[in-house]
Amino acid sequence: MNDTILVGRGKELLRIPRRIWEGRLAEAPQRIGSRLDFMSADHHSVRNHSVRELPRLAKPMPPAHISHTLGIPLPRTLEVLEDLESRLFFLVRNTHGDVSWAFPVTVESTGHRLVFSTGERLDAA
Repeated sequence: MNDTILVGRGKELLRIPRRIWEGRLAEAPQRIGSRLDFMSADHHSVRNHSVRELPRLAKPMPPAHISHTLGIPLPRTLEVLEDLESRLFFLVRNTHGDVSWAFPVTVESTGHRLVFSTGERLDAA
């Protein structure tokens, strides 16, 4: 077994020795955890709801829908959506303010089609 992994950087492939990539993997939970420290219970609820509901709705999800379904006041829902979007890779809203991406799914066409066991179809973000 080879004790290196290859990582693409531009046009180059770098060999990363096992001791280095294992060390980076061991640090991952702490790095990921600190990236999520800003999230309140509302943040988690809005994000999780968006990921679950986008496949079912198959269209951009208005903030009012999220607010109503979760019982979170609309001003707070809008605040949470802004926080999640500003931190990138959580969700993206379209020009109308509706959630169209909630990683790892999107109602936008990406060419990476997903089919769920429930029959829902959506693209991967």
